[in-house]
Amino acid sequence: MPVLAIPFPNIDPVAIELGPIAIKWYGLAYVAGLTLGWLYIRRLLARPALWPVDHAPFSINSTDDLFIWVTAGVVIGGRLGHVLFYEPSYYLAHPGEVFAVWNGGMSFHGGVMGTAVALIVFARRNGVPLLSAMDAVAAAVPLGLLFGRLANFVNGEIVGSVTTMPWGMVFPHWGAEPRHPAMLYEAALEGVALFLVLRYATHTRLTLKSPGLTTGLFLVTYGAFRIFCELFKIVDYRLITPALPITKGMVYSVPLVLMGAAFISLARHYPRTATAGSRSADGAAE
Repeated sequence: MPVLAIPFPNIDPVAIELGPIAIKWYGLAYVAGLTLGWLYIRRLLARPALWPVDHAPFSINSTDDLFIWVTAGVVIGGRLGHVLFYEPSYYLAHPGEVFAVWNGGMSFHGGVMGTAVALIVFARRNGVPLLSAMDAVAAAVPLGLLFGRLANFVNGEIVGSVTTMPWGMVFPHWGAEPRHPAMLYEAALEGVALFLVLRYATHTRLTLKSPGLTTGLFLVTYGAFRIFCELFKIVDYRLITPALPITKGMVYSVPLVLMGAAFISLARHYPRTATAGSRSADGAAE
């Protein structure tokens, strides 16, 4: 056992209990991630110098409508993705649990698909450039991912494989052997690191001026981070086949990387319009 094996803190999944009503940390994490993402998009829109022809693609007030559509896309797509991509046989036998989102079980890849549909509807209803709307959401997604992975940690789910590293953690439901806290790796990479990468891209490299470029960077970087983190998950964790050490998360992330590369290639065909002599929007008025 590692010298510094860390016991799982065993946090109560219920954050607030009011009589028969129990509010779980899992749900609060999603609310926090979506709310912070909404606020961050508003800040991006408040800086017209970040966008094509120094003009935000839609009004700040429209973010309220965007928030509703994206929330629906994330929740519905994320849940259906988990049901269909990861445990279809279980939910076929227990159809009543398909809608029990509060018990955990959300798929990022399904959430991406749901959000894409929601953005198409939002863009058409509001006459908004679709690629710029996607870029705004992509820049904010890591905030939601960070809280989502922390929620996974509270639930003690998405644990890693057995490890001898000093930071191995003992998860009671997975035996007495220390394991990689894979969900924390994902929180660090998919949440913090990805946010910083995109923040640098949008505010220093001005990628929002090239519609689709920020979305492409998000998809490629997320896909790479996700595939890397999957290496630390339990050896039998949702494998495509027991004969190969390839998880479903890896396989589902490959199309994201390819789509991201396509978006980056597409963005290169758009004229990049920036304020004359400007290399950074850090000094732009909010």
